Amino acid sequence: MKKKKLYIIAIGGNILDDQDRLNNFLLDFSQIRTNKILVHEGGVMVNEICKKLGVDPEKSHGKKSLDQNASKISAMVYAGLINKSIVARLQANQCNAIGLSGVDANIIPAVKIEENKEGYVDSETINVSVIAALIENCLIPVIAPISHDGNGNFKNLDPDNVASELAVAFTNLYDVHLIYCFEKKGILKDISDNNSVIPKITLENYNHLKKDGVIAEGMTPKLDKAFSALKRKVLSVRICSVDKLLNTVNSPERVGTELYV
Repeated sequence: MKKKKLYIIAIGGNILDDQDRLNNFLLDFSQIRTNKILVHEGGVMVNEICKKLGVDPEKSHGKKSLDQNASKISAMVYAGLINKSIVARLQANQCNAIGLSGVDANIIPAVKIEENKEGYVDSETINVSVIAALIENCLIPVIAPISHDGNGNFKNLDPDNVASELAVAFTNLYDVHLIYCFEKKGILKDISDNNSVIPKITLENYNHLKKDGVIAEGMTPKLDKAFSALKRKVLSVRICSVDKLLNTVNSPERVGTELYV
């Protein structure tokens, strides 16, 4: 029996801080007439609130290294205000969304837990049955990158890791397509030229581009996770502008950057 299609769409970059572009993206997302999951980041709001409260979200190797006070603020903002604001906007668009974090029903446990570091997500531990039940009942999961350590403490998750492992976890049930949306048009040859989009990147080509310094350092963790998903039965991965989501779904060959293994 042919599997149904599932889009897992991750939104990041500066879009969470640009209300007009975010609203336009959510309107486009609402118009996708197939199964879908949205994974979102948190923008700069967490850092701003931490500073106001005198809590310092330290940076370590490009990832947030947060103490428990900062993790509580992250949970409050990501799984609270931002998640529910997105859900409210989708409901206004007649899109029956439900806001979740990895904590809820233990849908995304954090693994490889280290103190004051982000949790890691593994497709093997994702509670697929709970999320699938929501989808089959015509609900649209909107997932914040927050989980827990099993001892009552919140753990931040890398949204790109969440999206890629979710995609892999659902490959037994659906034909899964993973889309990363952000403020750029795709992966760029020249970071200062938004029109220098690389339309296709193979794994071999990616390794050369990394070695030559063409791929911006901040983009490599996202691409590493994306290629990992492709190796594990995710049918397609595309990176594109939030402004081109519907084009990506309807005419993917014309938009952004597609990855191949």
